[in-house]
Amino acid sequence: MKLDAVGRNLITYPKMKRKPPLCRVAAFSLVEITFALGVAGFCLIAVLGMLPVSLKTHQASVQQTTANQIIAQIFSDLRADLLLPPGQASHEDESGFHLHGHWAEMLQPDTLYFSQEGKWLQTGGSPPSDAVFRAVITYNPLPPSQTTSLANIVVSWPAQVDPATGVPAGSVTTLLAVNR
Repeated sequence: MKLDAVGRNLITYPKMKRKPPLCRVAAFSLVEITFALGVAGFCLIAVLGMLPVSLKTHQASVQQTTANQIIAQIFSDLRADLLLPPGQASHEDESGFHLHGHWAEMLQPDTLYFSQEGKWLQTGGSPPSDAVFRAVITYNPLPPSQTTSLANIVVSWPAQVDPATGVPAGSVTTLLAVNR
């Protein structure tokens, strides 16, 4: 038996070679898992927070698109007046409202009411219960020796709010030349 200077036993063991394990085991620590769940939760809350804003933006976009379709209907109805010979009435039944021929004499604006789908409901009066859009067409007086007049079209929603007295939730405005 060999002893060192202090008196401890100096037994030497032969070096043994260890075999590597057949499969290495890798795992995440509890801190890493907690951190990953925190990041995923934060991202989920951020996405859920944006849902109301995106839904409101989508609804406004749908309403503006419908209002533009209503303006296109009115525009085509007023422009169709050009295609009629003088004194002949319109035979257009698709839109329901007939603005042909009377725009030159109008001193008061036309008010039309439309449903959520952009279908015409009635002209003038108070808005029906199922009306969503109000279209107000204001005709500028025809200048002397001119054949072209301007019409200002304002489509606003909801229909129950008169833009002259209140603030609507939204509106679309256009100006078009009539009979040019």
